Amino acid sequence: MKIIVIGATGMAGSQVAKEALKRGHTVVAIARSAEKLKALFPPQKQLTLLAKDVFQLTKDDFGTPDVIVDCFATAPEKAYLHVDLAAKLVAMYRETEKPRLIFILGAGSLQTGRDLHLFVEDLRKMLGTSPVVQVPENQLKELKFLENVDDVNWVGISPSADFHAGPATAYLLGSDELLKNAEGKSETTSGTMAQVILNEIEDPQHHQERFTVCDK
Repeated sequence: MKIIVIGATGMAGSQVAKEALKRGHTVVAIARSAEKLKALFPPQKQLTLLAKDVFQLTKDDFGTPDVIVDCFATAPEKAYLHVDLAAKLVAMYRETEKPRLIFILGAGSLQTGRDLHLFVEDLRKMLGTSPVVQVPENQLKELKFLENVDDVNWVGISPSADFHAGPATAYLLGSDELLKNAEGKSETTSGTMAQVILNEIEDPQHHQERFTVCDK
């Protein structure tokens, strides 16, 4: 398949692009920095590097991909761009089955505790007035936006509470509740996220919904 990865120089995006290439897919890796793209990805026949602000790209620039994976990340003070990018992609591909749009969402929108409150409420308490809290808050808004979209082929994937760089492991899947493994840890590595995304691309199990993954 032809897979576009937005945010291909980031922690998650770089792993998604590399995993897609390893599995033999054609990849268009998009990021703002040409230098970072070249440093991460050696030349390959099935790889195209595109250094440009994603908000400046048109539908013609995207071409005819089978899948677009949104791994976009930005500074906390511009966290609203998560919602803006989702809106841009949805507007481009209304009433189409292809490309399939895959969004990495935050853990803040997952339910937790006996009362099933949103994890973002715990993050607000932990982070206080730190600008960092704007990222999970806006990723929650992104999910709420997507949940009202019924004419685009989309799926969202949330990591667990601790999303960090690391190799793929065995994993647990869930729907809307924050997962913990047998050791009580709620964490997802970038390698695991990449594996789950490529597995979902190759064998779709979810449609117009969000699911979550936790390292086992």
